[in-house]
Amino acid sequence: MSLNIELARNNMIEQQVRPWDVLDERVLEALSAIRREDFVPDAVKDLAFADMELPLGHGEIMMKPVVEGRVLQAVVPSKNESVLEIGTGAGFLTACLARLSGEIVSVEQHADFVDAARNRLAAARVGNAKLECAEAVNEYQPNRQFDVMVVTGAVAALPPRWREWVKPGGRLFAIVGQSPVQRAVLYTRAAGGDWNEQALFETDLPYLSHAAPAPRFVL
Repeated sequence: MSLNIELARNNMIEQQVRPWDVLDERVLEALSAIRREDFVPDAVKDLAFADMELPLGHGEIMMKPVVEGRVLQAVVPSKNESVLEIGTGAGFLTACLARLSGEIVSVEQHADFVDAARNRLAAARVGNAKLECAEAVNEYQPNRQFDVMVVTGAVAALPPRWREWVKPGGRLFAIVGQSPVQRAVLYTRAAGGDWNEQALFETDLPYLSHAAPAPRFVL
């Protein structure tokens, strides 16, 4: 274990993530325990702990550590809860969610991402994550409900059918709106089925396939 790597990991948590009001100790422990450098593509491995988005291919990115921390803190699942993740990407957030929860199903449309993430998760000895290759906005059907749902790409508007994938009492995190000013929103489903919304912070992420705003015609 390299001392420099551990120092960089600690600096990421203490100088980037924690100052952005990520204070939940379970979240900070997960970010510390999961080796982020093992999930970063080789071409940008030297930037594993940098305060920046990292390219993954297919126009997709790995979120900044501070955003990953805020996502995890927004939903922080317990060990008896199930999670549905839309957008596996490199698999790092998947691994963190798996450490916090009882089980996670992660859906990714790019088969090469699925294969790479599955190998990384196996190497990290993550045994409670299931990966599925599918397009999530229009096609995927989980045929069950989850306690927590996390969407790692942006959507112009939340697809209505996604709401049925969350149990009453559950929560759904998504990045919603028009680039370059999108909102991170936590949707909470009440026991009776009604939904509450809480805007958490602003960011700007690539849209999921079939989730971008309709083109605007300008004369």
